[in-house]
Amino acid sequence: MSQQSTQYSSLGPRDVRALMLKDAKAYRSLGRIGIHIGGDNLRRMMNGIGMDALPNMVTTPSIATPEQFLQNWLPGFVAALTTPREIDNLIGIATVGEWEDEEVIQGILEMTGNARVYADYTNIPMSSWNLNFERRTVVRFEEGMGVGVLEEKRAARVRMNSAATKRSAASTSLEINRNKVGFYGYNNGTNRTYGMMNEPSLFPYITLPAGLSGDTKWKSKTYLEITADIRFMFSTLRQQSKNTIKVEKHQTTMCVSIASIDYLSVTSETGKSVREWLKETYPNCRIECADEFDGANGGEDVVYLYAEVVEGADGSTDDNRVWVQIVPSKFQVIGVEQKAKGYAEDYSNATAGAMLKRPYAVARFTGQ
Repeated sequence: MSQQSTQYSSLGPRDVRALMLKDAKAYRSLGRIGIHIGGDNLRRMMNGIGMDALPNMVTTPSIATPEQFLQNWLPGFVAALTTPREIDNLIGIATVGEWEDEEVIQGILEMTGNARVYADYTNIPMSSWNLNFERRTVVRFEEGMGVGVLEEKRAARVRMNSAATKRSAASTSLEINRNKVGFYGYNNGTNRTYGMMNEPSLFPYITLPAGLSGDTKWKSKTYLEITADIRFMFSTLRQQSKNTIKVEKHQTTMCVSIASIDYLSVTSETGKSVREWLKETYPNCRIECADEFDGANGGEDVVYLYAEVVEGADGSTDDNRVWVQIVPSKFQVIGVEQKAKGYAEDYSNATAGAMLKRPYAVARFTGQ
């Protein structure tokens, strides 16, 4: 018969804790927890220690190896996050004009006429046309950088290119401003530079109907209520354009707030999500979201539904786009100044914000 092994101790996962040795005479008991120090080994250890006092050291006490030789650095650097810039993704970008231009102008043509019943001896009704010109003022921003000789050499020690990093920071700063103007415009009191949120030709917001919960927000609505809201949006776009926008034919964009985008994943009793229903029902519609749409209407989130291009509907000779973001220059080097101890560079961009060329092709909603 095999002999059963001796179990000296057992600690459950809730009983494991740090142990402190208080009595040197009890060293033999350490074997009960798996620490084995033989008596002969212990005597040899004690004999190796002189009983006289240790002399004072000449040097300052320290570890044998300096700490910097025991450090391991993770690769790369984590960049600080900036809010995503979505204006290009929503309405595109058009490079128009030059950096030094003062205005960008779009001509608006209206044809006039009123046909009447023919008669031999009546005056001939004459058709005509009328032109207006919509102006947008160009706004220029600048951002610079300077690098010293000592700075550049020391930055290289930590594998950083100071000049390239500062150029990238300047470019990002200019892009952030351009994105803001694309959404909100720029007002110095006399200019005409508007954005996607405050274009003067936009139709007013329409409040979405409340659900059974009494709330208009999607977080409180069911699958059927959210899909009903989306049908209402497309119906509104079709009606206000007098069926010029055919949602089955034209490519459209629905942009919602980032607080609402995830409620498109609400499912029906059969497991179909709102997003799946939307892609099946309106396959030409793309879904986007932007931080600027959160709380944009007096603290309420908003939704924009708009056609991207309207071709052949009115005899226009432009690019047929609904929105245009006018950017004469995304990035322009103004100058480079060489100094004795380094150099400086100055950069600029130019934007005229966003222009809505076909107001009937945009429907705005709030409350979701």
